[in-house]
Amino acid sequence: MDDVTHQPLRGIGRLSLGALSGLLAGYAAVAVAELVAAAVRPEAGPVVAVGGAAIDRTPASVKDWAIRQFGTDDKLILQLGILGVLGVLALVLGMVAARWRLMGSSGVLAFGAVGALAAVSRPDSTGFTDALPSVLGAVAGAVLLHWLIGRLDRTMFPAAPAAPAAPAEPAVSAATAAEPGWDRRGFILAATAAAAASTGAGLAGRALNGSQGQKAVASRNAVTLPAPSSKAAPVPRGTALRINGISPFTTPNGDFYRVDTALVVPKVDATRWRLRIHGQGVEREVRLSFDDLLGMPLIERDITLTCVSNEVGGPYAGNARWIGVRLADLLERCGVKSPSKGGSADQLVARSVDGMTIGTPVEDVMDGRDAMLALGMNGQPLPFEHGFPVRMVVPGLYGYVSACKWIKDIELTTFDAYDSYWVKRGWAQRAPVKTQSRIDTLKPFGRPKAGTIMVAGVAWAQHRGIDKVEVRVDDGPWQEADLAAEDTRDTWRQWSYPWRATKGSHTVTVRATDRTGETQTDERTRTIPDGASGRHSVAVTVD
Repeated sequence: MDDVTHQPLRGIGRLSLGALSGLLAGYAAVAVAELVAAAVRPEAGPVVAVGGAAIDRTPASVKDWAIRQFGTDDKLILQLGILGVLGVLALVLGMVAARWRLMGSSGVLAFGAVGALAAVSRPDSTGFTDALPSVLGAVAGAVLLHWLIGRLDRTMFPAAPAAPAAPAEPAVSAATAAEPGWDRRGFILAATAAAAASTGAGLAGRALNGSQGQKAVASRNAVTLPAPSSKAAPVPRGTALRINGISPFTTPNGDFYRVDTALVVPKVDATRWRLRIHGQGVEREVRLSFDDLLGMPLIERDITLTCVSNEVGGPYAGNARWIGVRLADLLERCGVKSPSKGGSADQLVARSVDGMTIGTPVEDVMDGRDAMLALGMNGQPLPFEHGFPVRMVVPGLYGYVSACKWIKDIELTTFDAYDSYWVKRGWAQRAPVKTQSRIDTLKPFGRPKAGTIMVAGVAWAQHRGIDKVEVRVDDGPWQEADLAAEDTRDTWRQWSYPWRATKGSHTVTVRATDRTGETQTDERTRTIPDGASGRHSVAVTVD
């Protein structure tokens, strides 16, 4: 008797349970979609597909803001935001369904259609099968919502009470005994079962995704990098300063910055990976396997990379020892000539397995610098986050015009004929790295003690080299800092300056001069369209 209310469920109670039903339906839709995506491909899941579509359509200035605010957690924030929005929409659709059952279920199907459209319209879409996760997930969610709302309408008729042994009290009337009520216990059991089944589907999807990724992990674990034909010279003594707080000369793989648009890090099986080189000016088109590249002469070089989204004084720069195949050698093998030697193509378009396109000047790749298809990083096969099995590395260019990760295709074309991903969004076609310097050891608004303070940091001007670093305190004269030994002109250079700090508030500023004689400008510009400029300064109060 306690599980039956003798009045039909109405009002706020019905809306509340409708909202709960919507939330459960949304949960089921996402869980089923992820399970189906494990069978199709993880990138086809609705959260990833919608997130990717959102990234593609977000203005460059907003993306830049997200990177500044959230750093490498920007993708996690986006995914959590998408799930939050889906949760709110599910609650609303559940309340709609509580009044108009069919309309609420239709709303779930509509959002499934949005996810399906986003999946098939992604640059890396493999066809209509990418729509299946969103479609089947939406169908599961719509059916569940329709069923749960139906439980709110389902009635129970309590059993008529037994006839009294003595006529001491009047019997319950037949009308009262037959009065219907909604099935509370049935709804609770149905909702619990739905939540459990959805959780099971989600866990199964994760397990399947993990098992598929194991093939890629196994292929990476099986890689033994051959000894390079051209080894990097030993890092000169005095290159790495022993100063607390300064960035290490070589950035560990786990600390190397990651800025890209991939919501799911591609797990590529190296045994199945292929690279195609084709296009304008290619006399001999080639398709290469990972083993083909391993069998070629390899070069090993220390190269500093910088992201164009790096603000003045920002963290998105890192130095590593890369091993790979010289890209110019591959292009020459295909009959490609640089524009300065009569070649017809001036742009190399690299395509990633996730659909990213990056355009690089052919002249820069073939001018003698150590541009490569990298296979290894700091003595190990590339980490998945940094492009395993193969990525591009071109010294002196910002990553968005050179550093294609998870590369699968190289097409030779012209800048007039094709705009790559970032160029379509307002960034420059060509973007050499700007001369920059950074203070590492002083922290903004810090309170160091008076006395000699070692101010230190790094400076970079890849492919030109750093010639001088200077430090200024407040509006005083520029004082030349001590430069650490240089590894190569393609790496950053550490510097230090012993500052005799006096009590009070001070602003310390740094500037660098590269080997061409160009001194870092004091004019502040945004990262868009070709990288930030200006001088890094830190305000402190000396106690």
